[in-house]
Formats: sequence, C-alpha cells, structure tokens
Amino acid sequence: MDEQFMREALRLAAEAAEAGEVPVGAVVVRGGEIVGRGRNRRETDRNALAHAETEAIGDACRTLGGWRLWDCTLYVTLEPCPMCAGAILNARLRRVVFGASDPKAGSLESVQRMFDLPYNHKPQIDGGCLQEECAAQLRAFFADMRRGVRKAPINPNWKNRGDK
Repeated sequence: MDEQFMREALRLAAEAAEAGEVPVGAVVVRGGEIVGRGRNRRETDRNALAHAETEAIGDACRTLGGWRLWDCTLYVTLEPCPMCAGAILNARLRRVVFGASDPKAGSLESVQRMFDLPYNHKPQIDGGCLQEECAAQLRAFFADMRRGVRKAPINPNWKNRGDK
C-alpha cells in the first residue's frame, strides 16, 4: 500500500519538474484514501513556504475540515526539511513515509532527528519507500539543469538584496 501512495507522490513530483520546480511531491492519506495533494511550487509561487508537504497538509486540512490529522499518513518523495517537519508536528500526523534521504536539509533522519526532541507528538517515520526512484527523479532533474536542458521559472520581480 505504501508504494501505491508513493507512486502518486512521484507523479506530483514529475509535475513539479515539468514546471521547472525541484521535483518533490506529497500526498496525505486517511483510511486508504488520498485527502491531500501537494508538489513543490516555491519558484512558481515565489514563496519559501510552498513546499510539497505544506501544500498536501493544507489540502488535507481543507478536505477534512480541521487541522488535526492524527489519523493520517504523509507520503513524500524527499525527506522533509525543518519547516516541513514542524508542519508535520503541528498537524499531528500519525506517520510519515518518505522516499529519498536529504543529506543537506533532511530533518527526520539525515541532518537531525527532529522527532526525537521532546515535543508532545511523535509521528512514526518510515524512510526509503521507493528510495531509488525518488532519488533518480531528483538526480535527473539536477543533471538536466546542469546541462541547460531545464531552467527554473524566472521571476522578473526578483531582485538580489545585495544589489545596490
């Protein structure tokens, strides 16, 4: 069952890649049914908060009519960052299943173990679901960017804060 839901997250990650976004996708599942979907949209939305996990959690909250997702599982293609780990804690998700580890920002197992800290909620963590497929999707995206095949969306309003 985990692989079925991770495949949907991979599909959403592919949509993100097609839009020029880092390919990360997520779904929230309750009782065997997807109740929330999300994909990375940081560049498109010009918003640091537009991660796949936060989108999926927000969608699930709207679908279910509340913020407590205590009986839900989050499936995400990349190990969550600190911000998303905080959102997972605040949404009270029961379980998190992730695909690829993130040695640069992963906050469940790689860089830190955020859920080992003394918070009042401890989601179950299951990493490595379809790990190779999730990692391969990310590797291919960044290889394409290095070769100039892919370009991130350009925000004409963005200005480097260091420019005078």
